[in-house]
Amino acid sequence: MNRIKQRLLTFMISAALVIGIFPAIPAIADTDDSTSSGESVYVLYTNDIHCEVSGYPALAAYRAQLLENGENVVTVDAGDAIQGEAIGAQTKGSAIIDIMNTVGYDYAIPGNHEFDYSLSTFLDLTKNADFTYLSANFVDLQTGSTVFTPYAVKDFDGKKAAFIGICTPETYTKSTPVYFQDENGNYLYSFSENTFYETIQNTIDQAREDGADIVIAVGHLGINGTASGWKSTDVIANTTGIDVFIDGHSHETIANNIYQNKDGEDVPLTSTGTKFDNFGIMKIQMDASDASNDISITAQLLHPSEVTYDSSETASEAYHSVQNKIDHYNQELSYLYEVLGTAEIELTINNAEGVRRIRSGETNLGDFVADAYRSICQADIALVNGGGIRASVSAGDVTRKSLMDVNPWSNAMCVIEASGQQILDALEHGARNLPEENGGFLQVSGLTYDIDTWKESPVIMDEQGTFQSIDPAKERRITNVKVNGQALEPDKMYTVCGSVYTLQNSGDGFTMFKNDKVVAQDNLPTDATMLISYFTDVLNGRITAGQYGNIAGEGRIIIHTDASQHPEDDKKEDSGKETEVPETQEPESETTPETESESETKETEKVTPSDQNNKKPTPTTSKKTASSAKTAKKAVKTGDSTPVEPLAVTALASVAVIIIITAKKKKRL
Repeated sequence: MNRIKQRLLTFMISAALVIGIFPAIPAIADTDDSTSSGESVYVLYTNDIHCEVSGYPALAAYRAQLLENGENVVTVDAGDAIQGEAIGAQTKGSAIIDIMNTVGYDYAIPGNHEFDYSLSTFLDLTKNADFTYLSANFVDLQTGSTVFTPYAVKDFDGKKAAFIGICTPETYTKSTPVYFQDENGNYLYSFSENTFYETIQNTIDQAREDGADIVIAVGHLGINGTASGWKSTDVIANTTGIDVFIDGHSHETIANNIYQNKDGEDVPLTSTGTKFDNFGIMKIQMDASDASNDISITAQLLHPSEVTYDSSETASEAYHSVQNKIDHYNQELSYLYEVLGTAEIELTINNAEGVRRIRSGETNLGDFVADAYRSICQADIALVNGGGIRASVSAGDVTRKSLMDVNPWSNAMCVIEASGQQILDALEHGARNLPEENGGFLQVSGLTYDIDTWKESPVIMDEQGTFQSIDPAKERRITNVKVNGQALEPDKMYTVCGSVYTLQNSGDGFTMFKNDKVVAQDNLPTDATMLISYFTDVLNGRITAGQYGNIAGEGRIIIHTDASQHPEDDKKEDSGKETEVPETQEPESETTPETESESETKETEKVTPSDQNNKKPTPTTSKKTASSAKTAKKAVKTGDSTPVEPLAVTALASVAVIIIITAKKKKRL
C-alpha cells in the first residue's frame, strides 16, 4: 500500500527577510491565530546538548508560556544529552535526566553518547525518565524486539502526529562496541544496519496505519562526518512518508535544508547545533476538515538568551524551577571550580576561524592531551581519538572543571605493546574520512605522520564500522611516520598509551589493538585525571605560549591535499601543509563551533534521492541546487501562513525559517 502525496514547499531562511516581515514582536506574544482553522501543535526540539545545562531554564519558560496560552506542546530531544561535561560524568547522567524531567520533555532519542556509561546504566537511567525514549532500529537480538518504543502517536482533537525515533548505527563504534556484545564478541544488540531503510520504512508505514496525519522523524544520524548510508539525508532519500526530519549527531546548525525522498518529494530537515546554540520551535497546523490533509509547518531556531523569562509569572516559575535544580547540582560539584593554574593562551578544538578541527587535523589542545597521556604513562607513543576531546581550555584561570570538560568521560587508561604495523593501520583508520570529520581521527604524541587525502582510503570495515583490513590494491594515505624522530618500523614493538575505549574495546572501530599485551592499566588514573596531573605536576600549573602557542599545533600531522604537495624526501615541508600555520594565531571563538558546512544564512539545499539497495550503502547524491530568489518568488505566489509566534522573546532569533507544506491525501493504490 503506497501513500502518494503532492507537496508544495516554500521557505525563507534569510534573517533579514524574516525581520522585515515581522518588524515588531512583543516580549510575550498571544499565540491565538484567528485566521487559522484546525489544530496547531508546537514541537520544541533540542539535540546534542552534551550537558550544557544553561539553556534548559529558558526552554522550560518558553514551553510553560505556550501551555498557559492553551497550545498543544510536544518537547523532544534528538540525542546526546547526558554526556559531555562534568555534571554528566560525575552523576553518570542522572542529573541530566532529572533536569530534563523538570523541563517537561515528552520524547527523546538515544544518541551514541547515551550509552557511554554502559548499556545497563543507560537502561537503568531510562526508568527514571518521565519522558519516553523512542527508537525504531535499536533491537535486542535475543528477543527480536526493539529495546524502546519505535514511535509514538499524539492525538490532537482527531488529528494525529507520529514521532519516529532513529538511532545511528555508528553507535557501535562511537560508543563502546563491547557494550553490545557478549563475552565472546557476539553482538546481542543491533541497530538494524543491514535492514536500515526497510526497518524505518516499516515503522513509517505502521505509524500511517495507526492514523498518523503527519510523520516527524527524530533522528540521531547527522550529515557531515557521518558514515555514508547512515546519514539523515540517506534515510530521507531511501524512504517515503516522512514529513519533516529533526536531526542530531553531527552538531550542524541547520535552519532548513530541503532533501528529496524516494518519490522525489521534498522533505525539510532541521538541526539546532550543539550545546544549546539554539533550540527549535516548530508549529504544525493541521486542517480541521476530515476531508483534507492540508498541513503547514513553520519553524525557527532560537537562542536561549532571546527568551525573557520574567515577562510572565508562569514562564518565570518554570524557569526558576529548572534553574534551582541546576544550582543544586552545581553546588554539589562546587569543588570542580578550584583554580589549579593559568593558561597564557587558549588550548582549542578549533582552527583560526573558529571551526572545529580536532576531528580532522592537529590543534594545540590535541597536542596537550596526547602529551599528558604519554608523560603520565611513560609510553613511546600516545594515541587520542579527536572525538574524545570535547571542550577548549580558555586563556586565564584553569580550573579542575576546565580540564575535566576536555575529557568528560572518566575513561580508564592503559598502556599496550603494539607493532609498528598496527600503529600504521590505526593511523589509516583514523584518517579514512578526511577531508570530512571523524571522531576517530588520531591526535598524537611521540609520533608524527603525513596524510595524503588525495588518495582513496584503503581501509576495509565490517557492517558495524569496525576496522577489518587494508585493501592491498590501494595506496596507503599515511606516509612519513616517525617515532621520536626515527622512521617507524612495522615489525618493531612500541609501547602505546591511550584509553581502554580505543586500545582494548574497539572504540571508534580500532580493532587492531584488541588482542595486544597490556603492560599497564590497574594503577593508572582516568583520562581527565591525567590532564590535571600533567598540568599541575609537569607544567607546574602554567600553559605557556612557548610550548602550545600555535593553535594548529607543532606540526605533528601534515595533510597533503594533492600529489604535488607531497615532499620528495622524508623532510616535512611547509608547502605540504593543508593551511599555512603562522607562528602564533589566536582563535576567534572560544565556543564549540559548528562544522564547516554550517551557516546561519545558508540557502536551502536540495538533494535528489539515490536508488541504492536496502543495505549499508554508499549513496549516490546528486548536485545540490539553491536559489533564494526563486524561493522568495514561490513564497509570494503560494501565500505563506502565519509564522511561528515567538513567546517570551525579546527579539527574533538570528536563524529562522518558514516552511509551508501542503499535503493532499490521494487514494491508496
